Amino acid sequence: MYKNKKIIFFQHILIWLVLFSMPYILSYGQESDINRLIAHFLIPMLFYAVIFYLNFFVLIDRFLFPKKTLKFILFNIGAIAFFMFLKEQIEDTFFQGLARRAPGDNPKEGPPIKLFLYVQMISYAAPVLFSIAIKTTKRWVKTEAERKEADNFKLQTELQHLRYQLQPHFFFNSLNNIYSLVDISPERAKSTIHSLGKLMRYLLYETNTELVPLSKEIEFMRKYIDLMKLRLTDKTEIESSFPISENQIQIAPLLFISLIENAFKHGVSANKNSIISIDMTIKGRLVDFTIENHNFPKQDNDKSGSGIGLSNLEKRLQLLYPNKHIFKKELAAGVYRVNLKIET
Repeated sequence: MYKNKKIIFFQHILIWLVLFSMPYILSYGQESDINRLIAHFLIPMLFYAVIFYLNFFVLIDRFLFPKKTLKFILFNIGAIAFFMFLKEQIEDTFFQGLARRAPGDNPKEGPPIKLFLYVQMISYAAPVLFSIAIKTTKRWVKTEAERKEADNFKLQTELQHLRYQLQPHFFFNSLNNIYSLVDISPERAKSTIHSLGKLMRYLLYETNTELVPLSKEIEFMRKYIDLMKLRLTDKTEIESSFPISENQIQIAPLLFISLIENAFKHGVSANKNSIISIDMTIKGRLVDFTIENHNFPKQDNDKSGSGIGLSNLEKRLQLLYPNKHIFKKELAAGVYRVNLKIET
């Protein structure tokens, strides 16, 4: 912040130095009347600078932005009139009218007093308009930055809420699976609890960042699939394919797990053969994830899971990857298919 202020300060100094040096640069190698130069250019330029900074630092913030427009206009008219009067007095006192006309000029051929005052008023109004333009632009940039910061804070808050919403949902579904194993196979239930502990450790300690390596997400999904396999019978076949090679892709955590959960929830039957097929491929920066499963609708009295996973996923995708994802769901011939493409 301090560095930015220093840069702005030196920019202003440089601009005024250039403006004040312009007449010397333009008249280089020519004879020039120093009195006319001072009276016609340097003194007005000094007054322009005073009017500019008077508006920039005081009048605009105090009167224009709070919509006290009449006071703002009156103050500027008073300041301009004062500096016009002061300029005339300085010329008459120190330059004896040389600044208004060159030697040999006929004073009767000069411009009418009304036109003279009109041109002077316009020239003194210019720094007022410049200060308004710069100050308004600066205020707009600041307001836009604050708006973006507020939007970002809102986004992060909503994403955090969705993440906290997902974790209990995941835990609840996993506990349901473990519960079904307790009576059938206590040893497998113990192994499942141990595996669940590893998965929860990842959920709690490694997903609190905006992005995680895709390789870690793949490892998490593989462990979850292995966990789910413990309660399956031979009637359900699991096919899964994930990229083997290490890649540098970073992705938002826990985007695919809801789809896998959903497949195990709706794609497994106790008395019918079924297949759950999971496939992930990487094409450049595009992650292409497809999952298919036979669809066995749950009974109304089946409370396993809350149905929150897919709606949660769709909200997160809209927030995290706007215009950078394709999410398709379809049910055909008893097979439920989901395809998710994400451009990272």
